[in-house]
Amino acid sequence: MKTSNKAPATTTTGKTSGDQVSELTTNRLSVYLRCLNALDGAGVRAISSQALAEQFHLNAAQIRKDLAYFGEFGVRGVGYYVRDLKRHLRQILGLDKKLRVAIMGAGNLGLALADYPGFRQEGFEISALFDTLSTKVGQQSRGGVPIHDIHDLKKIARRDAVSIAVIAVPAASAQHVVNLVVASGIKAILNFSPGAWEVPPDVKLKSVDLTVSLESLSFYLARGESDE
Repeated sequence: MKTSNKAPATTTTGKTSGDQVSELTTNRLSVYLRCLNALDGAGVRAISSQALAEQFHLNAAQIRKDLAYFGEFGVRGVGYYVRDLKRHLRQILGLDKKLRVAIMGAGNLGLALADYPGFRQEGFEISALFDTLSTKVGQQSRGGVPIHDIHDLKKIARRDAVSIAVIAVPAASAQHVVNLVVASGIKAILNFSPGAWEVPPDVKLKSVDLTVSLESLSFYLARGESDE
């Protein structure tokens, strides 16, 4: 069975919901968190939803609606305290605890992802790479992430408490690798391999299709040329 487009509801202090939260909502929460990080870095202590929307080209009503779903975070006459709201959003998104990530495939993409510093800054620890090539097994990425034999995935995933797997392998072997990830007990998968892969209902798979994004840009350019 293919994955659902819905993410499970998040429980925060003082509010619990049995409803499901849409993936669009969680995506917007991530955007709000990035904006708050920028404000905090600039020394801003408090901001209204309207000012937040205007500064980052967002929708003030949508911001208030999204945040109200999880609790009351605003202060009348003040707006939102930036650091407090950051903390709440990190809790809602599960970023208040370190999440270990394993990358399937130690090719160019897998190695680049393993050494991307932004993941660690947001609380994601890339703990391991996996591959089938004996020439790569036992080596490390430039940043020091060890490369293991994919046959050891289940053992290492349990030992290191891996929460998320990233699929960065050729499409021809992607479903097989996804099956190994599922068998290892990992419940969340980020997929970079083109294709529609199947996972059980209790596993969440999210795909990033770079080709689709490029084709969208190509369409934009083609439309621009046709209007000239």
